[in-house]
Amino acid sequence: MQKKILIINGHPNRESFNFGVANAYQEGAIASGAAVRTIHIIDLKFNPNLQFGYRKRTELEPDLLLAWEDIKWADHLVWVHPVWWGGLPALMKGFIDRLFLPGFAFQYRENSLLWDKLLKGKSARIITTLDQPSWYYTLVYGKPSVNQLKRSTLLFCGISPVKVTYIGIIKTSDPIKRDKWLQKVKQLGHKQA
Repeated sequence: MQKKILIINGHPNRESFNFGVANAYQEGAIASGAAVRTIHIIDLKFNPNLQFGYRKRTELEPDLLLAWEDIKWADHLVWVHPVWWGGLPALMKGFIDRLFLPGFAFQYRENSLLWDKLLKGKSARIITTLDQPSWYYTLVYGKPSVNQLKRSTLLFCGISPVKVTYIGIIKTSDPIKRDKWLQKVKQLGHKQA
């Protein structure tokens, strides 16, 4: 059975290394026979602000409705993003805020602190770029972006397992090092499919 992979790129700059990472993963996955779709969040037209929280539903824009269909379609989600101030880029956070809603990704049970995980059966990989060593990001800062995306979002909604790949240090890398990282990511895509 053909694996269905959705790549979600959260970097807002089309000239970023993250776009290269997303493309490398896509190339590897397609080469191994997977069906692949890609969302570059910067290309979507939507308001990233969850204006009313969960008190009142803000209607989803057409691009978000299409993105949600892609998420439902996929067996495996690949999240590509840089770490900025320890967290996700604002646009990516807004994408999650607007889409991973009660009734979509999870559902609180009535009169209970428990919830139903509505995205069970899917797996994920987070590929995050850093301007510091991954061991330092983990030991000193506690890897906040990974905790937020992996534990507080994906696992919360039933997506499991969630694997993490760190790439860095980006700011001091040269073209040879970047090419090695892209080849590694391409192999990850090939193995996943």
